[in-house]
Amino acid sequence: MSEIKFRKYSSEDATIFKSLNIEWLENYFDVEPIDERVLSYPKREILDLGGHIIMAEINQKCIGTFAFINKGKKLFEFSKMAIDPIYRGKGFGNAMMQFAISFAKKQNWNKIILYSNTILKNSIHLYSKYGFIEVPIESNIIYSRGNIKMELKLN
Repeated sequence: MSEIKFRKYSSEDATIFKSLNIEWLENYFDVEPIDERVLSYPKREILDLGGHIIMAEINQKCIGTFAFINKGKKLFEFSKMAIDPIYRGKGFGNAMMQFAISFAKKQNWNKIILYSNTILKNSIHLYSKYGFIEVPIESNIIYSRGNIKMELKLN
């Protein structure tokens, strides 16, 4: 497996950040208005609100991404994880989760939450493998595709 490297998002990553996410969303679901807004304006919708976007690279080629959306009080939502289809199933999701959890712990956050859908069996398995547990989901969730909420307590 080639070595994966992680770096912070920059404005030059806007197109790849959006396209990686649109690809999997269109493959499994519909792109919702909230997705379109966040993916079109990641600086305004994530970074300016205290969130983070991380890009994953192999040999200086971006192959994946994920974001942490600030929910306040050291609580962040893990979101917008996407991997280029030709790099899926090769262990890079594991590397991304390990980096994401390590990053969150270094920030001294209390908890990470995420929303997903149970048809994404590989994703749910990955989250469970790294300690995320299912918790009750709110009735007013912003994603119509979301039918599962998971959390990982960090301290």
